[in-house]
Amino acid sequence: MDKRHIGNIGEDAVCLYLKNKGCEIVRRNFTIKGGEIDIIAKKDGRLFFVEVKTRMPSPLVSGESAITRDKKAHIIKAARAFLGTVDVIPSCRFDVAAVTLDGGKVTKINYYPDAFDASK
Repeated sequence: MDKRHIGNIGEDAVCLYLKNKGCEIVRRNFTIKGGEIDIIAKKDGRLFFVEVKTRMPSPLVSGESAITRDKKAHIIKAARAFLGTVDVIPSCRFDVAAVTLDGGKVTKINYYPDAFDASK
């Protein structure tokens, strides 16, 4: 499996996880020059900008550790661009989902709501 396929499996699993929590998926893979958001979801008038990191068991770098200061800055930049497309700016948060994939199947999702904010 290539990286994109692995990432899609993880993102699909997180979308299902969010839907089961009552969220609506607004957009996937929102991309601008210099930034991307894997999933934009909403619930109760609040937007969630979700970064998904999918890894095989025992990775060299965990999904959580892959969310560097630079990565956060790219996500925040993309979120600001997305918010520029809406009429009313809702309450927002930045979440991270670390997905473990083994044999092509998701074995674990660690979901971190409010993992970081735009000031960090």
